[in-house]
Amino acid sequence: MERLSELYQLWSGLRPDRAELLPLSGSARKYYRISGQGGTCIGCIGTTLSENRAFLEIDSRFRAAGLHAPEVYAVSPDGMCYIQEDLGDGGLFGLLEPYVQSGDFPQELLDNLHDTIALLPAVQFKVAQGLDWDVCFPDREFNARMISFDMNYFKYDFLKLTTLNFNEIKLQDDFDALLRDSLPLEGETFMYRDFQARNIIIKDSEPCFIDFQGGRRGPVQYDLASFLWNAGTHFSATLRSELEGVYLRSLEEFCPVDEKKFRKDYRRLTLLRLLQEMGAYGYRGLVERKGLFLDCIPTALGCLRELLAEPFSEYPYLSETLLKLSCDWDGSTLMNGFKARVK
Repeated sequence: MERLSELYQLWSGLRPDRAELLPLSGSARKYYRISGQGGTCIGCIGTTLSENRAFLEIDSRFRAAGLHAPEVYAVSPDGMCYIQEDLGDGGLFGLLEPYVQSGDFPQELLDNLHDTIALLPAVQFKVAQGLDWDVCFPDREFNARMISFDMNYFKYDFLKLTTLNFNEIKLQDDFDALLRDSLPLEGETFMYRDFQARNIIIKDSEPCFIDFQGGRRGPVQYDLASFLWNAGTHFSATLRSELEGVYLRSLEEFCPVDEKKFRKDYRRLTLLRLLQEMGAYGYRGLVERKGLFLDCIPTALGCLRELLAEPFSEYPYLSETLLKLSCDWDGSTLMNGFKARVK
């Protein structure tokens, strides 16, 4: 904290009066709201220098593109700490949360969702302009290695912790096919990687972007899937379709759109994204027993059921396994008798 206090004094000329640790999520990074007579800011203590460098560089690209990301006020000499603009407490997820169960979002929130999705193509195309992909963390692009990591995250940190039996060879055959179909990348576009309501703050009715340090070169459909199929917000099929339309209209301002191909790629990348999410819910939830992630498991299973209402003919065993997981699994795990809540 002393390092953050020194940065606060460097920025404001005054010592801070108070520092409040903000709620932790899946990251080991620590964020503090620091306040005093010099004003309020957010302080970050990182764990990896290259991750901090990625945030700082990508943040500069957001701001150069006219997109509202936090202004960085000061960085420590070793690059491990920095202070940034406090965008307030208007997190989009927190605003949506009271209405998620009913799905009956008030018009103001629907407007916020429309505005956020309409800005996504600008994020993907404008942030990419002039961005040095080599600064991205942990890798420069959504490549075969990253895809394999995500599929294995699901297999080892979720599926293998359940009591379900599966044929690992057949599953790997479909993983190999899914990886092959997802590459090579087309175009030079920025993939936020974790584009979801928890990483959007609404300030003065404007969407502001945070936690993009994992961004890299990648397909535009992935971010759309991340936002619209996230278990935490659980949008209805009707609202999801409406927001897909908003996105496609905005995307046409940046590139020609072959909607049939776009939707085929979007569906495949939704599958990949859900596998990654299930891996996170397994590791952070089943292993680390973090309630935030455990609470998402039932809804994530529902997302799988909905997506696989039409199984992927090109990945038959993966589809069969995911349907068994989402429809037949009773929540039993190999974790010392621990049983997850499922629907």
